[in-house]
Amino acid sequence: MTETTKRVLVTGAGGFIGSHLVERLVRDGHKVRALVHYNSRNDWGNLELIDPAVKREIEVVTGDIADPFLVRHATKRVQLVYHLSSLIAIPYSYVAPQSYVQTNVQGAINVLQAARDEGVERVVHTSTSECYGTAQYVPIDEKHPLQGQSPYSASKIGADMLAESYWRSFELPVAIIRPFNTFGPRQSARAVIPTIISQALKGGTI
Repeated sequence: MTETTKRVLVTGAGGFIGSHLVERLVRDGHKVRALVHYNSRNDWGNLELIDPAVKREIEVVTGDIADPFLVRHATKRVQLVYHLSSLIAIPYSYVAPQSYVQTNVQGAINVLQAARDEGVERVVHTSTSECYGTAQYVPIDEKHPLQGQSPYSASKIGADMLAESYWRSFELPVAIIRPFNTFGPRQSARAVIPTIISQALKGGTI
């Protein structure tokens, strides 16, 4: 490895954004370990759709982000962690809120503690625009109040606060990002931008 090459862990690597991030990191020359949620089909989600030449360069670890032993194993000997693993569907959070706490909050603390113990150089924690809830003013900026309008958004706020606390308490280098309406290949058609594009292509009401 060169001085600029990093050993990187990407959690949630089988998701829409995670799979694109894995591709970019591999093409940029980094050594990538990809954590994907275990299932009995051994299906790696969107990683199944990436360039086979890129996929051959990835070390895939399957498991559950809510399991601290698995997360510790996945974090061994990495320098940088991109934490994207999350349970995301807002409607499901109304009927299964504990699942969101286990995945989003417990998962985050597992990543943060493992990163601290393993001496990781930086954790990039992926949050969501949903942390801001319904806008009190626009454009929304980072001073906007956080609002737990759903169990999903509340769980992400909790994870963000844990990430911040690991910086304030232990000086773990952490960056928190809150994406708004990302879009692109491999995204679910249920998201707002693909929905609008599909309506426009059909010539109906947008």
